[in-house]
Amino acid sequence: MLTRRLLTFFFALAGAAALRVCAAESAPPNVTAREVHFDYARNVYVVTGEAHLTDGNALLTADEILYNPDTGDAVATGHVTLTRGPQRLLADQLTYHVRDRSFSASDVRLGEYPLYVSGATASGAKDTVTLTDARASVREPGSFSPTLTANKLIYTAGKTVRAEGATAGVGGVHPLALPKYQQSVHEPAFSYIALTGGYRSSLGVYAEAGLRLPVAPAVKAGADLGLYSSRGILIGPAAEYGSDDGPFRGSFHSGFIHDYGDRRTGLLGRSIPADRGYALWTHQQQATDALTLNAQVNYWSDSEVLRDFHPSWFFPVQEPDTFAEAVYTGENYFGSAFARFHPNSFHNVQERLPELRFDLLPVTVGNGFVQRFNTGVAVLRDAPVANTPTLNSQRFDAYYALSRPFAPRDWFSFTPVVGGRLTHYAEATGGRSTYTRALGEVGFDAALRTSGTFDYHNEKWKIDGLRHLLTPRISYRYVPQADKGQLYIPAIDRDTFNTYLPPLGLGDTRNIDDLRKTNTLRVGLDNTLQTRDPVYGSRDLVTLNTAADFRFDRAPGERELAAIHTELIVSPVAWLQFNLYESFAPDNFTLQQLTTGITLLDGEAWSLQLANHYLQHQTDEYRLQYRLRLNEVYGIAARLQYDARHARFTETAVGLQQTLGNAWLVEYGVTIYAGPRRESSFGFAVRLTPLTF
Repeated sequence: MLTRRLLTFFFALAGAAALRVCAAESAPPNVTAREVHFDYARNVYVVTGEAHLTDGNALLTADEILYNPDTGDAVATGHVTLTRGPQRLLADQLTYHVRDRSFSASDVRLGEYPLYVSGATASGAKDTVTLTDARASVREPGSFSPTLTANKLIYTAGKTVRAEGATAGVGGVHPLALPKYQQSVHEPAFSYIALTGGYRSSLGVYAEAGLRLPVAPAVKAGADLGLYSSRGILIGPAAEYGSDDGPFRGSFHSGFIHDYGDRRTGLLGRSIPADRGYALWTHQQQATDALTLNAQVNYWSDSEVLRDFHPSWFFPVQEPDTFAEAVYTGENYFGSAFARFHPNSFHNVQERLPELRFDLLPVTVGNGFVQRFNTGVAVLRDAPVANTPTLNSQRFDAYYALSRPFAPRDWFSFTPVVGGRLTHYAEATGGRSTYTRALGEVGFDAALRTSGTFDYHNEKWKIDGLRHLLTPRISYRYVPQADKGQLYIPAIDRDTFNTYLPPLGLGDTRNIDDLRKTNTLRVGLDNTLQTRDPVYGSRDLVTLNTAADFRFDRAPGERELAAIHTELIVSPVAWLQFNLYESFAPDNFTLQQLTTGITLLDGEAWSLQLANHYLQHQTDEYRLQYRLRLNEVYGIAARLQYDARHARFTETAVGLQQTLGNAWLVEYGVTIYAGPRRESSFGFAVRLTPLTF
């Protein structure tokens, strides 16, 4: 009897839906239940007992479903559930329209990770749901969950939440009134909120807060606020816009304070004024497929303002840079406009006001010859902070080179190079109004490529055979009289201290205002050990590269054999990586530089990092970082930094991380500093940020 009812009802629905409701090409719904009968007075099928209606990816279940075959409307009552893919909706009553797969419901609860929403009424179509008197929570509703209430809320599945007449807060507390609200569901709640409190001996007891709220599509604005018992109030507007996968993105931070505390002196030994502040702006944009725009502004009122109040921002970039750049990418060339400015008065900047460049990528011109060309014009200014004269320069520069690769064997290549560089200075020094310099270059690049394979396998380390690539390299460049005309050249783009191998060719040199004659042979040896990889074809297990320069013409104090530079990268498995960079002087067996780092990790369970940085006569530091996830809620972290030259731990930090309400990350940290520095000798902080998902 049950089987006959199901079959009869199914075929009746199929015929009715095909002829009357679904005149389009969509398939009719499938309805099943334990009890089915037709109510002729209301012209509906009455479906009870585990009633199910399936329509595409939509599944409607209820205690009772009334289905009208003429209109294609299904009215569900009692324990109503509507499931559409990852989205699930619960209601007391719901009306589903088969024709357009829309619905309307009352007393609604909706969930689609990470969002949970309830409302008095709801209506929706394929991808959107509109709720009234709505309340939305991020992740699971709870006392600590970020929540949003709204007169009207529109949810686009897996994309955005829009609200009108909204209030925002945590749990049942909603202090923020938001007439309009919109944000992606893939961003943290309220886009960005961060709270930090603690104590530092240089700041006193402090509390910091940052908030960004949606004010327009892809734009979030707010402010940063800091209260410091020993310094005053730091406040300024802040904003973020765009997205990581969109055509543009950027951010703005600022802060201003009347600092009544102990400000000490700045980088140049000058006293720091009480009125202090900063403004930071970054912008990245893919304007078209060929045009990219980048800009950065760093205004600091003094050299220590970020170091005092935001040390985590200061240490990665201790000399602020302000620039704007546009790059157009052609089929085989780049055209660029670059400007660098100097809004601060405490460090030296070589300003470019602006610099226009054209770079032609190496291209074959016939008979195996390859040409390379770049040119540029620049207006330069260097106004040192010390009491030295300001340098101004208007410079035209062009470089052209021809090379001819020869590869008589697969394992050997030889490429002679000839090039020239012409530089004109419209503002010369040394009693001349202009100066033009022409330089020539000859040289070659040679490589010998060998390889060997070994039938070695190790399942534990996922090694499927070994291949060793060995490549000796020799390069030579001769640039006679490169140092001519120094008396007449404004030395703005000059040589700087560098512990790595400098560029060898005349066309790659950036310090074109401070050149030296070159007669140098560079010898190198590249080693790579690889294994097969099922995804990428092969992967590198070990890379070892070594190179050194033989200088046949030397500046005073230089040796014929320069330092030997060695780079080593070991990454045999995903949980282990080791890096090393070394600079060694062979004439007196002196280690000039040694930088190493090793990382061990076990997914998200734990990680250990050990690193050192040694620079002869300057620094010898060691650093350890450790992170351990104790369980789903708690984790610990530690950081040690040791100065071997002065035999002291310059930084000791320990921290505890706690997940609160599956929505917030709370970080507790204690830091102890040693040595002469501006940072406090002791600090304690608690930081609250929303979890990302």
